[in-house]
Amino acid sequence: MSVEIERKFLVNEKWQPEGRSIHVKQGYLPGTGPMLVRVRQEDRRAFLTLKGRTEGITRSEYEYEIPMTDAGELLERCERPIIEKTRYLIPAGPHTWEVDVFAGANEGLVVAEIELASEDESFDRPAWLGREVSDDPRYYNSNLAAHPYSAWEK
Repeated sequence: MSVEIERKFLVNEKWQPEGRSIHVKQGYLPGTGPMLVRVRQEDRRAFLTLKGRTEGITRSEYEYEIPMTDAGELLERCERPIIEKTRYLIPAGPHTWEVDVFAGANEGLVVAEIELASEDESFDRPAWLGREVSDDPRYYNSNLAAHPYSAWEK
């Protein structure tokens, strides 16, 4: 089984855009089963991803590259709003931080994620790292599609 172990944090005002960036557009196909189906376009590549339920910071994940034209057609069938963000890739020792700067209905939200080999793996914490939100389902991208950040009570 393929698994994803990921920790997620808010980003504070000390962070400045750095590193390689990619534009991401993603959506979720309607469904009520135990797996989420995500369609993602990243610059010139596209993926179909199946994600299981999160247990702690771990969940099953299966990802397959698909043609960009297929991704475009599938995104038309996804729930609205579509998630749009710029992802910055920041190397940090053996890891890479992914800092997502959201646009559209989630504008104003900046989140950093790090993928780990185990739930208890240690990692460097940059000065711009804010509060951990790994256990807060509001910050799951699938939930941001259903309940955008712009609609949250501040």
